[in-house]
Amino acid sequence: MNCRSSAHRCFTAIVAISLWCISFPLNGWGFDVTQRIASERRETVSLADAAVRALQNNLDISISRHNKESRLADIIIEYSKFDPNVSLNGQYARTVNPLNRPVFGGTGNLLNQITPFDQRSESFTFDAQTNLITGGNLDMNYSPARTNVNANVARGFLFNPSWTGGLAFTLTQPLLKNAGIEINRTFIKVAQNNAEVEQHVFRDRVLTVITTVEQTYWELVFANENLKVAQAAMKAAEELLASNRAKAKAGVMSIVDVLQAEAAVASRVEQTLVAEKAIHDQEDQLRRLLNPGEEDLRQDVRLTPADTPVTVLEPLSLQEAIDTAIEQRPEIVQAKKNVESGELNKQFARNQLLPTLSFQGTIGLAGLGSDLGQSFSRNFSGDFYNYGAGLVLSYPLGNRAAINTYNKRKLDARNAEASLASVRQQIIVGVREAVRRVQTDFKRIETTRSARIMAEKQLQAEQERLKVGLSTTRFVLDFQRDLATAQGNELRAILDYNKSLSNLARHKATTLDRYHLELS
Repeated sequence: MNCRSSAHRCFTAIVAISLWCISFPLNGWGFDVTQRIASERRETVSLADAAVRALQNNLDISISRHNKESRLADIIIEYSKFDPNVSLNGQYARTVNPLNRPVFGGTGNLLNQITPFDQRSESFTFDAQTNLITGGNLDMNYSPARTNVNANVARGFLFNPSWTGGLAFTLTQPLLKNAGIEINRTFIKVAQNNAEVEQHVFRDRVLTVITTVEQTYWELVFANENLKVAQAAMKAAEELLASNRAKAKAGVMSIVDVLQAEAAVASRVEQTLVAEKAIHDQEDQLRRLLNPGEEDLRQDVRLTPADTPVTVLEPLSLQEAIDTAIEQRPEIVQAKKNVESGELNKQFARNQLLPTLSFQGTIGLAGLGSDLGQSFSRNFSGDFYNYGAGLVLSYPLGNRAAINTYNKRKLDARNAEASLASVRQQIIVGVREAVRRVQTDFKRIETTRSARIMAEKQLQAEQERLKVGLSTTRFVLDFQRDLATAQGNELRAILDYNKSLSNLARHKATTLDRYHLELS
C-alpha cells in the first residue's frame, strides 16, 4: 500500500506538472494576454463590403484608372490635328536708299545729284489655316499694309501714303497618298480602340481584385472554422485526460494512458496555436487588399467574416459558361480591338505606297486706297483679283521605307488575329477546367461529409468500448485525430467549393454581376 501510495503521489505530481506545462503556453509565455486582447479592435466585414472597399482603395485600380484617362486624352490629341491655327504678324520697316537713276513719276527724267529715297511701311498679316479631314490644307491670308515715301520723290504716286490690302485663299488637296476621310481618321480610330482596350484592361483588373478578395475572404473563413475544429479536438483530448487521471487515481488505469493523453493535449494545443496564427495571417492579407492607411495597418484589427459559405450546387452548363465567357471576357474585346487597329494600320501603310499627287489652287483679291477703309472696301469689290491652280507629283525612288512599313503592318495584323484565336482557346480551356473544379469540389463536400459522419460514429463506438475496458487511450486518441482530420477535410472542401465558384465567375467575367456593380 505504501508503494502504491508513493507511486500514486508521483503520478499525480507528474500529471500536475505536465498539465501546468501544457496550460502555461496558453497564457502567452509571460505576455499579458488581457492587455493584448484589450488593444485589439474587432470589425465585422461582409464579402460585398470587402469587395467595394478594395475597389475604392486599391492602388492597381488607381493606376489603371489613370491609364484609361491618358488613353482618352490621346483621342483628343488626334482630333486636335484638325484644329484651326491662327497667326498674327505686325511689322514696321523704313528704308532710305540713294537713287542712282530717276524714278518714273517721282524725280522726273533727269537726276543730277544723289537723291534719297525714303520709304516707310507698316504691315499687318492675319493668317488662318486648318488641316481638312480629307487630307488637305486650307489657308486664308489677309495682309493690309501702309506705305509712305518722302515727298520730293512722290509727285507721281496716286496715294502717298497708300494702303494696300491682299486677301488670298489657298487649298492643297492630296489626290492619292493621304487622300480621303477614312485614311485621315486612321489614328483617331486607333486612339479610340486603345482607349476601349484600356477600359477593358481596367475592367479586367477590377475583376482580378474582386476575385482575389473573394479567395482571401474564404481562406479567412476557413481559418476561423479550422480553429474551432482544433479547439474541439483539444477539448476532447482534455476531457479524455481528465477521465484518465480520475481512473488512474482510482487505480484502474496505468500511467502510460495518462501520459498518452497528456501528449495528445500538447499536440492539440500546438495545432490550436498554429490555427490562431493562420487566422492572423489571413486577416492581414485581407486587410492589405482593402488597402487601408499605413497607420491603420499598424493597428491590431480582428476581422470577423459575416458571410457563410455556400454548400448547394449551383446549376451549371458548360456550353453556356463558355458562351458567356467569350462574350464578356475583357481579353476577347482587347484582342478584337487589336485586330481592328492592326487592320487600320495596314490600310494606312498601303496608302503610303502611293505617289504624292496634290492639287493646289489659290484665289486672291487686292485693294488700294488712301486709308484703311478705302483699301478694305476696294479689296472686297472684286475688281482686282488673281487665281491659279496646278498639280504637284512626287515619288521617292525605291520607296523602301513605305514598302517595309507596309510589310511590317501586315505581320502585325496577322499576329493580332493569331492572338485573338489563342485568347479564345485559352478562355475555353480555362472555363472547362473551372467548371470541372466546381463539380469536383461539390462532390468532395458530399464525400468528406460522409467521411466525417463515419469518423464521428467510430469515435463514439471506441469511446463506449473504452468505458467498458475493451479499448485503450491510444485508439481513442487516434479516432479523435481522425475525426479532426475529417472535419478539416470537409471544411476545406466547402471553402474550396466557394473559391471554385469565385474562380468560375472570374473566368466567365460575371464577378461584377454577383455584386450588382457597374463600371462607369
